[in-house]
Amino acid sequence: MERTSSVARDLRAVGLRPTEQRIALFNLLFAGGHRHVTAEELHAEVLAHGISLSVATVYNALNDFTVAGLVRVLAVEGARTWFDTNISDHHHFYVEGDGEIRDIDASSISIANIPEPPEGFEIANIDVVIRVRPISGR
Repeated sequence: MERTSSVARDLRAVGLRPTEQRIALFNLLFAGGHRHVTAEELHAEVLAHGISLSVATVYNALNDFTVAGLVRVLAVEGARTWFDTNISDHHHFYVEGDGEIRDIDASSISIANIPEPPEGFEIANIDVVIRVRPISGR
């Protein structure tokens, strides 16, 4: 009960109504530290925990979490979207072939010659994704 009330408080603090579905998804999403997860992967976890939610509900909650600043969207490969629970400034390695995403500390990369944004806009974030693959023959 204590964990549920603390999650409800956290959700209210970012302007989200703490529904049963959001609380369950929040608990699963943030239980194991920082991670990168697709809506489909989170949906499979939901089902494995015996919680009955549709994929659409998972997508809606993840989009709500994104708007509220709890997660950030990471689009790396076509239409597939990951949700990153680490909202601090950082970058990513994307392992081609298996779809794994690994964090890179923002201080590890230097970015120069950033253009001025168009008038009336500001730069919200810069995402660097470095695609890697295993070295063949090893």
